[in-house]
Amino acid sequence: MFQNIGELILLFWRTVQSLPLSWRQRHKIFDQFFEIGNASLLMVCVLSFFIGGVLALLTGPVLVQRGLANSVGGLVGISMCKELAPVMMSILIAGRIGSSMTAEIGSMRVYEEIDALRTMNINPIHYLVLPRLVAIAVALPLLVIFSILVGWGGGALVAATNHQIAVSFQSFFSNLREVVAVKDVANGLFKSFVYALVIGVVSCHQGLQTIGGPRGIGRSVTKSVVNCIVAIVILDYFLTRLLLAMFP
Repeated sequence: MFQNIGELILLFWRTVQSLPLSWRQRHKIFDQFFEIGNASLLMVCVLSFFIGGVLALLTGPVLVQRGLANSVGGLVGISMCKELAPVMMSILIAGRIGSSMTAEIGSMRVYEEIDALRTMNINPIHYLVLPRLVAIAVALPLLVIFSILVGWGGGALVAATNHQIAVSFQSFFSNLREVVAVKDVANGLFKSFVYALVIGVVSCHQGLQTIGGPRGIGRSVTKSVVNCIVAIVILDYFLTRLLLAMFP
């Protein structure tokens, strides 16, 4: 475990050192950004809409019973931007994009394409890891912003159309504006940025460590997704405590 953690830290540090070379890899970064961002929009939209809707559906009747019907907007708003959108979108991207990164790099490792890159004096970190890490670090926070907005819309629609809640769009978003501040949205974006770095580094590391042919690729993909999800959930606790201490 400690060896893996050390290798992850070294890989991240070497990638950070190669950031000045990002401009040379801009075409690969754009390709990765398109794959992570645009190609994931539909899934993000569907998932976020129903997360916001379920949140309003579960909490709305309880708040109505206690005379707090107008608080539905604030509850859905703060939950989406600080917790649900960053964590759920990161898990989604870990499953969809992290597994893809591991499979691509793992295939190159198994079929000795990475050795060929080294033979041609091409650093695999500069060529393979850097574009993916930069792309996911930019794309995931943007997806989280989109997820927050769609989630708010889903919650507002359910609150307005469900007869047990019956909170108008105006009341929903009025309470949301009172409760949600810019720092709350920034909180979620900061979390998503950290999760993006974790997904990128863990996925690329597992790909670079792949051995054993097609079966080894399958094992690496599984380990990559599981490790990313576990790391996201554990980091979520510590980041939440840190942000609460800094911005109570």
